[in-house]
Amino acid sequence: MNEQPAEAKPVAIVIEDNADQNLVFTMALNKAGYATESIHNGTDAQKLLQEIVPHLVVLDLRMPDIDGNVILAQIRRDERLSKVNVILATADAAFADALESQAELVLLKPVSFSQLSELADRFKRRKK
Repeated sequence: MNEQPAEAKPVAIVIEDNADQNLVFTMALNKAGYATESIHNGTDAQKLLQEIVPHLVVLDLRMPDIDGNVILAQIRRDERLSKVNVILATADAAFADALESQAELVLLKPVSFSQLSELADRFKRRKK
């Protein structure tokens, strides 16, 4: 795990293939005080999650290369990532319901800037 100085911002990863939604999520997390990494597909997400341990992941469930449920399962199986907070963001309510127990929060799209920013701020204050 990459150790960060106490004053460093917590890291959040946005994994969302829709460019506009990715930008909204990234800006909301920046406003909430996170240093953000913006990823547009599951393949790049897998690579980045091998390199860093974020405090928070906002994860789209439907992506063209690797669905978010696969990424979520990998996060939950990896001991390094076991305490990562995961927010699922999807328009597919049934898919989200099936995975709800594996995430800290499920948000049905559309997700507003202010909604995500406020929720992310709450996660930032949680201890790992």
